Amino acid sequence: MIFKRSLTHELYSTALVTFFTLVGIVLAQRTAYYLGLAARGNVASDAIATLLGFSLLKLLPLLLTLTLFLSVLLTLTRWHRDSEMVVWFTSGLGLAAWVRPVMTFALPVIVIIAGLSLIVSPMATDQIVRYTDQLKARDELSTITPGVFEESSNANRVYFIESFDKFGTAVKNIFVQNMQHQKLGVILAHSGMRETHANGDNFIVLQNGRRYEGKPGTSEYTVTTFERYAIRIEPNVVQETPPDTKRLSSGELLLNKSRESSAEFQWRLSAPISAFLLVLLAIPMSFVDPRAGRSINMALAVLGYWIYNNLMSINQAWVQQGKIATMVGLWPIHALVLALVVYLFYRRLFQLPLFPKLFRK
Repeated sequence: MIFKRSLTHELYSTALVTFFTLVGIVLAQRTAYYLGLAARGNVASDAIATLLGFSLLKLLPLLLTLTLFLSVLLTLTRWHRDSEMVVWFTSGLGLAAWVRPVMTFALPVIVIIAGLSLIVSPMATDQIVRYTDQLKARDELSTITPGVFEESSNANRVYFIESFDKFGTAVKNIFVQNMQHQKLGVILAHSGMRETHANGDNFIVLQNGRRYEGKPGTSEYTVTTFERYAIRIEPNVVQETPPDTKRLSSGELLLNKSRESSAEFQWRLSAPISAFLLVLLAIPMSFVDPRAGRSINMALAVLGYWIYNNLMSINQAWVQQGKIATMVGLWPIHALVLALVVYLFYRRLFQLPLFPKLFRK
């Protein structure tokens, strides 16, 4: 039918705009976060892109759920606001007639959300932790940014490197300050390179430079000119982050009978369920009442999503703490939202105000 084709076309166009807007917001927020970590030396600058990719994969179920909810809500709200809904209602189409085309649009995305939440998202979470552990295990030379003074992890050395070559192995104009045997040493070199010996030890080899050494506060110091000077780079010893339920696969969660595993599996399963219920909820909530203004339904919808998501988080925590039985889990929250969907459909099918107390004089 004409209304189905028109609705589907607008739903897809709105979804694309909404999805890329949400992705842009997330990327901007996470980029600022990782750039802050890189500026403090906690994360290497060359690792930001990889961490952004893993973070985006982890958050995709949430982004797609929001995309579905907002797309249906925005599209049908515009149809109400521009009186297109009135035309279709007077043509004999009831509100229930909109469920099928909307779900035809939403169900493929809900299946994708289920796959992302149950399979991809935990894998991305595990990769983020593993990759972060690898970054922490990298030696101090790997985190040096050209043109910036960097302090070693044990605070006994300060490095400055003007530039790297295109392969990242040779460096130019190096400054190293260290403290040995209560003597302050300053090394200046024109060039240098990184070497790894057969036993796995890493060295930065400085060429054609000078070393100044002396006791702070005294005039006693020595100057040594060298053609080759090697400094051993101490490796960082980092304990591997212990596995938690967020990193386990969904199959492992099912085999593990603990409360934490059950709560985590129900949280992952809640992603497609909540997406399905939110799409249904958006249909009656898209109605625009002139007495309430044009944005009241959008505000209520966003508030409802926030409450729904937080109630699930609270129930998940209570299951982990043993305050709620694992068999109960997050299901009461979904049942409550389903009851709200039925109630709102009932109010709209009989053309009653969704929230009559708001307009009672």
